[in-house]
Amino acid sequence: MAAVIDPPIRHRSGVVVYAVVASLLALHWLLAVSSKTEESTTADELAHLMGGFTYWQFNDYRFQPENGNLPQRWAALPAWAMGTKFPEIQGSPYWRTSDAWALGHQFFYETGDDHFPRLMAGRAMIALFSVATGLLVFGWSRALFGTAGGLVSLGFFAFCPNFLAHGALVTSDLCMVFFFLASVGAYWRHLHDPRRRWWLLSAVTFGLACVAKFSAVLLLPMMALMTLARIAAPAPLVFGRRHFATRGAKLAAITASTLGHGFVAVVVIWAFFGFRYSAFNPALPPADHFLRPWEVTLGHIGMQGAVIHALAGWHALPEAFLYGFSFVLEMSQMRSGYLDGAYSITGWLRFFPLAFLYKTTIPVLLACVAAAGWAAQRWRRAAKWNAIWPDLYRVTPLVALFAVYWYISLTTRLNIGHRHILPTYPVIFILLGALGGWLAGRRILGMAVVAGLLSWQLVEAVRIYPHYLAYFSPLAGGPSQGHRHLVDSSLDWGQDLPGLKAWLSQNAAPGERIYLSYAGSGEPAYYGINARRLSFINGFKIKQPWYPLEPGLYCIGATMLEHVYSPIRGPWTPELEKEYQWMRSFEPAFLEYFSNVASREEMDRAATADKWQRAAARHEVLRLARLSHYLRARTPEAEIGYSIFVYRLSAQEIAETTAGTYEQWRAAVLRVGGDPDK
Repeated sequence: MAAVIDPPIRHRSGVVVYAVVASLLALHWLLAVSSKTEESTTADELAHLMGGFTYWQFNDYRFQPENGNLPQRWAALPAWAMGTKFPEIQGSPYWRTSDAWALGHQFFYETGDDHFPRLMAGRAMIALFSVATGLLVFGWSRALFGTAGGLVSLGFFAFCPNFLAHGALVTSDLCMVFFFLASVGAYWRHLHDPRRRWWLLSAVTFGLACVAKFSAVLLLPMMALMTLARIAAPAPLVFGRRHFATRGAKLAAITASTLGHGFVAVVVIWAFFGFRYSAFNPALPPADHFLRPWEVTLGHIGMQGAVIHALAGWHALPEAFLYGFSFVLEMSQMRSGYLDGAYSITGWLRFFPLAFLYKTTIPVLLACVAAAGWAAQRWRRAAKWNAIWPDLYRVTPLVALFAVYWYISLTTRLNIGHRHILPTYPVIFILLGALGGWLAGRRILGMAVVAGLLSWQLVEAVRIYPHYLAYFSPLAGGPSQGHRHLVDSSLDWGQDLPGLKAWLSQNAAPGERIYLSYAGSGEPAYYGINARRLSFINGFKIKQPWYPLEPGLYCIGATMLEHVYSPIRGPWTPELEKEYQWMRSFEPAFLEYFSNVASREEMDRAATADKWQRAAARHEVLRLARLSHYLRARTPEAEIGYSIFVYRLSAQEIAETTAGTYEQWRAAVLRVGGDPDK
């Protein structure tokens, strides 16, 4: 592609430029990976790594098919190559029910092998996708704005806290970021270069995107927008040795080419699932169903479910691929979300714009303003559409990616994390390469502005290290105030158990009670945290005993503190208070049931064990919700990685907030500056 800036900036392809690029990418990889060496397993990593391992080891595809076969295989490749021990599958109830979480817990913590080296190896593998994304950012920006622009873009990317946070986690996010950018770029190049190599590269890249994450379906409207732009362009379309001059001929040729892309994608998908329809390997111990049975998932997605059911009947695509797609469709219809202290299961139009504002560094925001000013000034000088059109045409694939993705993001009900808009950031970084002209022009003021913004970006990355997941802009109050705006994968994904252990070792008094409410898939016992467990998001089928609350250290993850995934969200109402006080009358029975085996057997004859467990769990949820209203207003003793809050509670505080009357509870909340009605 020709450069946008006039006059074109010559590419300085010398050793110095390549050395700078290599150094920035190496530093990006090192910062991303090293920041994870003291982080526990984040929520999704356990299932992703275990799922990818079963693809290699067993040629079985039932576990986590909704999260992309390619990134899970890629991350698990070192663990599989090292011959990692897997839990016994013969007779395993978790194998039969495809429970990736419970089996993943066994894979990580119960085989006798240390899971952390293979987890870090998987994280390092995923970080290569982040590096590859950075390379695309540099190359694309360089093509548009010259070498100086490419280096500016790469500098903003390399020190972006959000890419340093997610760039080395065993998830599908960074893999899909790479393939979104690579696919639109390859497709656009194919529409302008008649050589077959570009068609093949574009088709294969699209196919790999389809097995990276199901959001790859958004590439289709992106391709449609690029097709419209190419048809509108006056230059004839050339495929091979054939020329297509009219708009109708162009459309027909591109349609045929895109259908060819679809054929290649189908072959790639079948290849990643072993060219077998069934997700279940018949040579292995039998399994009953996917984690969520097919009929349940298909019944919740309407007409789309009917189409997928028909495709499954025809064996048009592998079973695990079709199931994974239907699972994603179902989960996207309704999901608990949290934003600025509010809760929703259908999302907000403002969620992602605010998430972008909260999680984007100020230097990037200022650079966007500066780049927009540069474009406005340039186009004002041009004054004619035929002078502006070439600039817009050259960035068509970037505009298509950004516009389609943001439109879907604004209209989706899935508001669970800032990470879901990461694919749009490379577009921004590439376009910020326009500021490279200020460096190349050697104007003192322009050079100072660009150098200052890049230096500020570096400072932001260094200052938050290693807690990149907890990065929040000063516009949102910084990381210490992040939990008031966003939680889950935007802040608290269960990564700070090692930090909690280190703090407890230094600050917990001998014999002091420790309570933990945690949102993640890490195992506290692995880190030597001896705590009484309160509500956990994922108990891995470990039945939790009921405990009376005593004075001590209460360690509450931000996601649990805000009760995002709890059945009790929002204000503490008189109705909840009435239910809680009624359930408090059962506390002596709960204590007897969970502490005395002989009594338990007798009590199970009066009510089933399942009823006792469910009643105790409901009481625990109510009790923690009531306590959390107080804790959210109270100043903690410590903030571990900004994601786990530690409170040292006295007997009086426990009595007032969990055992006192409604009036006593309200008075306690008011005393620490809270609002009991919120």
